Amino acid sequence: MTSIKPGRLLASALVAAITCAAALTAAPASAQAVIVAPMAPPPPRVEVVPAPRAGYVWDQGRWRWQHGAYVWVPGHWQPVRVGYHWVPGHWVQRGPNWRWIEGHWA
Repeated sequence: MTSIKPGRLLASALVAAITCAAALTAAPASAQAVIVAPMAPPPPRVEVVPAPRAGYVWDQGRWRWQHGAYVWVPGHWQPVRVGYHWVPGHWVQRGPNWRWIEGHWA
């Protein structure tokens, strides 16, 4: 019978733990929760868009479905990604429900 040295066992356990942690945190950035609402969002609010800001694009305000009701989220600046354009988030109807499509760079 062979014996396993405690140091080697500890090192193996540490490597396994690090590998598992890396796998769990390496989820793609595009993986997001699917938001579904049972009714259409209210019309967008009128927002005063700030003056242009170098290196940023304005992401307009939106309605967020939260705890069974729509809640307004004001607009904010998104850092520009060179070679891409910002596609704002928006609600789309899918059957009787509404689904949120997250804003993204394309």
